Amino acid sequence: MKNIKNILLYTLSLSLIGIACDTEDDLIDDRKTDNPLPTDPGPLTGSRGSADFSNYVSLGNSLTAGFMDGALYTDGQSNSFPALLGAQLQIQGVGGGSFSQPDINAENGFNATFSNLSINPPLIMGRTELSLSLQAPVPTEGELPSPFTGDKSSLNNFGVPGIQLAQLLTPATGGPDNPMNPAYNALYARFATAPGTSTILGDALATNPTFFTLWIGSADVLGYALTGGDGSIPLTDPGSFQANYGTVLGQLAGSGAKGVAITIPPVVLIPFFRAVSYNPVPLDQASVDILNVGFAGFNTALDAIVANLGHSAEDAARRKVMYEVAEDNPLLIIDENLEDLSGKFDLLQGAGAITEQQRAALQPFVKARPAEPSDLVPLSTGAVIGQDLNPAAPGTALLGISVPMDDEYILTVEEQTEIITARATFNGIIEGLVEATNAGIGANNIVVYDTQPLFADLAGLTSELAVQLALSQAAQDTADGVLGIEVDGFNYTPDFSPNGLFSTDGIHPNPKGYSLVAKELIEVINAGFGADIPTIDLVPFRTIITAP
Repeated sequence: MKNIKNILLYTLSLSLIGIACDTEDDLIDDRKTDNPLPTDPGPLTGSRGSADFSNYVSLGNSLTAGFMDGALYTDGQSNSFPALLGAQLQIQGVGGGSFSQPDINAENGFNATFSNLSINPPLIMGRTELSLSLQAPVPTEGELPSPFTGDKSSLNNFGVPGIQLAQLLTPATGGPDNPMNPAYNALYARFATAPGTSTILGDALATNPTFFTLWIGSADVLGYALTGGDGSIPLTDPGSFQANYGTVLGQLAGSGAKGVAITIPPVVLIPFFRAVSYNPVPLDQASVDILNVGFAGFNTALDAIVANLGHSAEDAARRKVMYEVAEDNPLLIIDENLEDLSGKFDLLQGAGAITEQQRAALQPFVKARPAEPSDLVPLSTGAVIGQDLNPAAPGTALLGISVPMDDEYILTVEEQTEIITARATFNGIIEGLVEATNAGIGANNIVVYDTQPLFADLAGLTSELAVQLALSQAAQDTADGVLGIEVDGFNYTPDFSPNGLFSTDGIHPNPKGYSLVAKELIEVINAGFGADIPTIDLVPFRTIITAP
């Protein structure tokens, strides 16, 4: 049948060739008339409106530097949002000058999470890639950061990974490198004009900027979140945040530069806190039998303090541990917000209800409970779930299963509330200071780019959830309850999947994500300053890098 069909098509084509030879010129003329060839639009052009883009500088932390995949590396820097925006500003008519970054000159960069410099030889790892076989980020071979050898006086990107707001103003951020200087940051020291004396803001102002973007403050919240709210990295005090942001913004505005102040995104929505579920523990029958026998005494003690000491039955039920033969058992965690049951367990021992040995066995669980759907598990926690803490007796002390995980491994609702409140407070300060600064100047020289609508839309929030997360009114209006976002006909998701906008570290965007930030900034700048900067097409930019 296939051969017959091909023969018929071939015969038909031969008959058409004769007709085509006789009328070729007419057919060509008709086609040109019906479908005119597109004309060459020529080079892109734009206009600058009321802004001067001749010397654009960017200040901020890792989100400004182009950090992604857990490292600062060359390809990430090349796809930083300031570099992408800077390229659009150079389009004819817009008036932007060249854009220079403190090149890291590293294919893979340095990944502090996976590296170990205390051993000999040191383990130096770089950016992560998504392993298709392991379905997890895996590090590459890395390189230690080297000093920037280019012209420091002509830099435009002053983004420094890891810095908090105050470090824009702190000379110690550039050195010296010693345990007595917690402000030190090697990624600023490598391009500081005078390490230990200069400041990031001072170096930026020394270039005489005409336009700026300021995206700072996320690390003032994120550090607390990344450490599970255990307090080792505290949230920045709102009073200090206001004073320091006011100083930075005031000096930038005082230089005569116009610019954009960018708000802090909703930290709890990033994939780092969404990739690992609260109930990732698979257990078979044999494991369940052993674990449930082991926790029988704990559950009985909870019943005893309810019956004899007036303890809340609801609280006791929340703490009880009962595993099932399933793939989705919850993690066992320490919740610092729970009442410490030490005193009540002591009373049980004093009354002879439990022995001294049984009381000692209860001590690790005085603030323990199974994780709940409202708890957030950091991506880094996934690597230690089930870790055997007692190799001498294998299987008897499994982290998150038979031994509760410490506060650093989980974000409870109370800790999330602290983060949400701090971010909302800081964003309110940013918007208030922009308004006050413009009023002092007598002109709207600074506009605000509110990142919250983008994140609300991307995360698939409903307006009700946006309210719960204390997002801006614009974010509440944008939230549509549909996961992902459509841009120019393409759908993108809030993760590090092949169509995701985040890099494999779960915190920072990938190149396509950074290009979306630049695209949105262009819309804000065009609207705020009457400019006509051509937009960015997201299609050419990559998402994640995969490994076998």
